[in-house]
Amino acid sequence: MTQTLTRTLPCLMGSAAILAASFAAPAQAAWTGGDDQPTSPLACDASTVAPDAGSYNGGTVTGAQPSDTLRVVDVPKLVGIGYFNATSAGVAEAAAELDGVEATTDGPAQANIDDQITLIDNYITSGVGGILYAANDPVAIAPVLRKALEAGIHVVGYDSDAEPDARQWFVNPAQFNGVAKTLMDELAQQIGADGSFAIVTSTFTTPNQARWIAEMEAYQAKCYPEMEWLETVEAQEDNILSFNQAMTLINKYGEDMDGLVGMTSVATPAAAEAVTQADLCGEVSVMGLATPNAIRPYIKSGCMEDAVLWNPVDMGYAALHVLKAAVDGTLEPGAAEVEAGRLGTLQIINGSEVLLGAPTVFNAENVDDFDF
Repeated sequence: MTQTLTRTLPCLMGSAAILAASFAAPAQAAWTGGDDQPTSPLACDASTVAPDAGSYNGGTVTGAQPSDTLRVVDVPKLVGIGYFNATSAGVAEAAAELDGVEATTDGPAQANIDDQITLIDNYITSGVGGILYAANDPVAIAPVLRKALEAGIHVVGYDSDAEPDARQWFVNPAQFNGVAKTLMDELAQQIGADGSFAIVTSTFTTPNQARWIAEMEAYQAKCYPEMEWLETVEAQEDNILSFNQAMTLINKYGEDMDGLVGMTSVATPAAAEAVTQADLCGEVSVMGLATPNAIRPYIKSGCMEDAVLWNPVDMGYAALHVLKAAVDGTLEPGAAEVEAGRLGTLQIINGSEVLLGAPTVFNAENVDDFDF
């Protein structure tokens, strides 16, 4: 970088900027991944180790009643953003091809765990046969999911997990340490093995982002010890707050920051927009997790090289297939794999996680091949 940014922030800063100041954590903070589990950084080279299926550690549904129609509610972290629009499209696709399945998506308007819990509790009361969820908080959501299991309702998570015994299965879009390795390797390629960077995430306790960050920290310490991790800030999966947080980091660190990493499909394009408006494309690298449609303009403009994700349509699709297999009894504790329609056979790891597959890197060569 060759300049220090001193410009005044855009009008979007407003009151959200004041709120942003309380959503920061230093790089040296102990990252627990939201679940206090140990990290397992992968090898610095391209070598891989096959994951272990492990012993079943999921929950048990009690007294489920057979029915001609399986009514399923899909409760994502929030509705109205491209990422979860895509997962709900996958759920709808699976419901259309599975006999006797009706599925609807109903999530909170913001990524609020209390609203998510209330929605799930209401559906337990009204009566459904299955619940799909993407948790805003792994611990807080667990009691209401256990209540669902005890009420005879099948429960499957996707995207971001709960405590394992609070659901039967979890569709993991990619192994956490695999995502961490991909992100850090791509970042190092852009800013160098001794570059400096900051992260914009959702919250420090959101299960998937917190675990990715924990694994990134472990992998960075192992493979890129000269990198400088400046700061991590929260943005609640809110577009304006994500933009404001990225702008705050740009102004705070100036030429001392080489890269910005977005940990959500909202934060990454918002960070790219902040860098664009700050006229720092080519000076501050932006990468992270994002849908191809959201980051296509920034890849086309040259303000981003790439982003990392999986196909969220496939994830929602897989989640409903897994739930139906659990209902039908074709997926039982101890299984090593499960059939998931057009996705074929999916591997089961870590006792009760269904692995969707390796993450995809979206770049100028392939971004136009995707539409979600």
